[in-house]
Amino acid sequence: MSLQGEEAVHFSVVDAKDCKQSAFEVGDKTYVICRSDDDLKTSAVKIHDKLTQTWLSPTILGEQPLLTKSQSVIPVSDEKILVIEKGVPLNESIWFLEIDTPFVKQQRKIKETEVVSWSKGVIGVGQKPVVISGPSGVGKGTLIAKLMKDYPSKFGFSVSHTTRSPREKEIDGVHYHFTERIKIEKDISEGKFLEFAHVHGNVYGTSIEAVESVTDEGKRCILDIDVQGARSVRASSLEAIFIFVCPPSFEELEKRLRARGTETEEQIQKRLRNAQAELDQSNEPGLFHHLLVNDDLETCYENLKKLLSLDDDQEDSDDFFNKEDKETASYSIVSKTDSEILLQSETNEGKNGAIHLLALDLSSLSGGAPGRTRGLKIGSVNSF
Repeated sequence: MSLQGEEAVHFSVVDAKDCKQSAFEVGDKTYVICRSDDDLKTSAVKIHDKLTQTWLSPTILGEQPLLTKSQSVIPVSDEKILVIEKGVPLNESIWFLEIDTPFVKQQRKIKETEVVSWSKGVIGVGQKPVVISGPSGVGKGTLIAKLMKDYPSKFGFSVSHTTRSPREKEIDGVHYHFTERIKIEKDISEGKFLEFAHVHGNVYGTSIEAVESVTDEGKRCILDIDVQGARSVRASSLEAIFIFVCPPSFEELEKRLRARGTETEEQIQKRLRNAQAELDQSNEPGLFHHLLVNDDLETCYENLKKLLSLDDDQEDSDDFFNKEDKETASYSIVSKTDSEILLQSETNEGKNGAIHLLALDLSSLSGGAPGRTRGLKIGSVNSF
């Protein structure tokens, strides 16, 4: 059998007592994943700079894979490396070590140190998350609630974090994750948030975990965030639809805010000032895809559904693979081309001892939330 393409880097060597390593080169650097036999949950990534002949210990972000005693690795591009963990189900075995993606570059600049990040490969594309922004009192919360009620199996709400106190009838973990400032600032510094902003004297933010929990359920994630947050998400690797909800007039917005009866005059004036600033920024080129005017709630809701193609018979869930033998097989990388990587089963052989191969399509990859690389497609290859 002849396999075309780049041969996979695939080895597990022992350079230190009780510590197995996998090493691979990208450009002028060698990346080493070290894991201990005594504690399979412990891992480290070391970087050897061949130009300076120095070793670096980078800050490691993201959820780490379930570590096994053996893995198969190969660079996908200059930005990330594919790691196939063995001995676990296929949907849990595909991981990427991001070494120079836009997210990693951003975190490297913020932390002023070397950074790498683990990213789980998610099989299936799914529809893009939806970012909905708008000034306080415009009715975006009501629109989102109607979507969730009418399409509970299609949409999942990303619950934001905030340092403000809960309002009456607000439930922790449902309306917001209410947290302490010191805790959210620590998580932000560790790269656990997709976006955050200081609003009305409080910190609001969307954690990577909150978005992942929705997408992992096969649902389309809705993010209710302000303009500052939308701008941050726009700059991240998350590919989403950005919608700004506008009031019919500034006077109507003030009327709605006062009708809520939940804030003091000072708080209302602060919200009105921020609302004016957000309305001014909503026309910023390249920020929002769509502007919706909420003059009449039902009309606005129908327009929102049209933007999200909810009147179409479009499949909304991820095209996950069927639960067959390939889900639980142990695979290693055989070869790589520009568009696909061939995986060979080490546990399941085809009929008459034939070799079972799968093709991992790289051309469909897209950016999910940092920590997720979505769009992986798997196709069967003729057995040999």
